[in-house]
Amino acid sequence: MPTTQVPHPQDADYEDLLSLWADLESGLAMVLANPRNIPDFESKIRQYDRWMQDLLQQDTDTALYLLFQLATNASVGYSALHALVCAVLCHITAHELHLVDSERDSLVFAAMTMNVGMTQLQDSLAVQTSQPSETQQAQIRTHAATSCEVLADVGITDSDWLDVVATHHSAHDPRSDIQSLGLVPRLAHTLRVVDRYAAMVSPRKSRTGRSVTDSVRSIMASALGAHDPVGFALVRAIGLCPPGTYVRMDSGETAVVLRRSAKANHPLVAMLLNRKGEAFMPPRLHRTATSSPLIQAALTQDAVKVRVNHQSLLRQGIYADRAAR
Repeated sequence: MPTTQVPHPQDADYEDLLSLWADLESGLAMVLANPRNIPDFESKIRQYDRWMQDLLQQDTDTALYLLFQLATNASVGYSALHALVCAVLCHITAHELHLVDSERDSLVFAAMTMNVGMTQLQDSLAVQTSQPSETQQAQIRTHAATSCEVLADVGITDSDWLDVVATHHSAHDPRSDIQSLGLVPRLAHTLRVVDRYAAMVSPRKSRTGRSVTDSVRSIMASALGAHDPVGFALVRAIGLCPPGTYVRMDSGETAVVLRRSAKANHPLVAMLLNRKGEAFMPPRLHRTATSSPLIQAALTQDAVKVRVNHQSLLRQGIYADRAAR
């Protein structure tokens, strides 16, 4: 994979940045679809991880915006995109959980490869309108073990990476304190929470994606519930309504989240539609951290019927964020 010069979001076109994420996704898709035909598979995964980190380091809010736009609009090539979304969310959550580099690496590499044993099946299920067949269900049930076997076959020797992949669907006793668990169960639980969240947000042919707040409520209501530090870390890191997601304001207006703010869950938004459903021309920037209206609920992508000039909004958001510092 050639090295990539990542332009600063302020200097790059929206389409250029979106293209960089799409290129990363397509490269990862090729590796995950043909793992046994990839020379030095581990090296390729590490290269894609570095590329992902470069994109995130330039501007995390812009990266999240682009990624959530991709995740909520695409169903073709679902498996690689889901792996990339999970890897990004695991990377960000790992920082929030204060994981050391080696732990972060095992977690993120596991996120990228947890479904390598059923890449084609996962892509098929994303565009399949019927429920999985019995044969497909059997593959789904065994995919964690299958993925672990594939990784071992292509030369992965990191035992934590392998064990997290093998156990990422194995729920632990919800009465236990997550902090008291060993490293692998903790990493596997982190991946499991992120995996479920990303799957709920992403649409498939058989269903629309859930709103991000519905997804958060669902993951917080399961496993360790309201006491789950991983769920809290995820929400702290990206917000209840991350950049790139659509929201309804308590004034009845519709907006898209542009950037997180120093005040948790009070992001900078761009007002797109008034309470009558008429488009603002141009959209109006609004800081929920300093004044009303506030966010009332998250919306799914298909609930918002308006053309958005993402490049213009992202650029305005970056300037507004810098002016506020």
